[in-house]
Amino acid sequence: MSYKTIVVNLAVDADPAPIVKLGAELAKRFDAHLVGLAAADVPPLVATDDCLVYEGEIMQIQRTEIEKLLAKLRDSFETLVPASISSEWVQYVCGPTRALGIAARSADLIVTADGGDDVFRAVDVGSLVLGVGRPVLVVAGNAEHILGKTVLVAWKDGREARRALSDSLPFLANANEVVIATMEADSGQDARNSLADVAVFLEQHGITARTEVIAGEADGERLVAFARLIRADLIVSGAYGHSRLREWAFGGVTRSLIGESGINRLLSN
Repeated sequence: MSYKTIVVNLAVDADPAPIVKLGAELAKRFDAHLVGLAAADVPPLVATDDCLVYEGEIMQIQRTEIEKLLAKLRDSFETLVPASISSEWVQYVCGPTRALGIAARSADLIVTADGGDDVFRAVDVGSLVLGVGRPVLVVAGNAEHILGKTVLVAWKDGREARRALSDSLPFLANANEVVIATMEADSGQDARNSLADVAVFLEQHGITARTEVIAGEADGERLVAFARLIRADLIVSGAYGHSRLREWAFGGVTRSLIGESGINRLLSN
């Protein structure tokens, strides 16, 4: 298995250079076609200082400004991607999360930086992971490279983690060290048997992995701390083993990982 088409998301309010360089590096590593994407939308209503709402002309002005910004991002993408890499550009005047969902129809991997609160100009990473049906690589802040020499696989025996494991095989095959870890309050034989089965699965794909049980309840901060302890620069995890509402109301591993901008994260649902 390999990634044949990689979509890299250029945020309209961020420097495009780091994410484009990272996307180009991944495309070269996996011999993949690289799709550069940028999107932003015009809010449906515009309020002035006088609390008046205008449509029409003001919205058209904003749309024109967005199109100019997208054109500049296209120029940056085409300048930064080496000619030796197969690539193309797409842009949309719509929300970035929706645009990435459209592009994902023909993609193997989505690459994006962290999102933001403005759904008209920034991706909602949680919604993207839940709805896109593809692995989402959320890169560390301003990262230009993903070495992926040591990869931590966060294991919980469920659909999401199994999907993430399969989706990450190209990264795992390129890693020098793969660590499969589960967080358990009671590190009994069932947990160890589950980890052993995953190690066998990876071995069948030519990947050697070691296993670890992290004592304690599932906790995103503890997982990230362990990743730093073993000097991993990529965490692979299933996303939203509980409902998203429960995750955001009570906390959860996915919520912590989405909010952690200091390490690269590959998330699948």
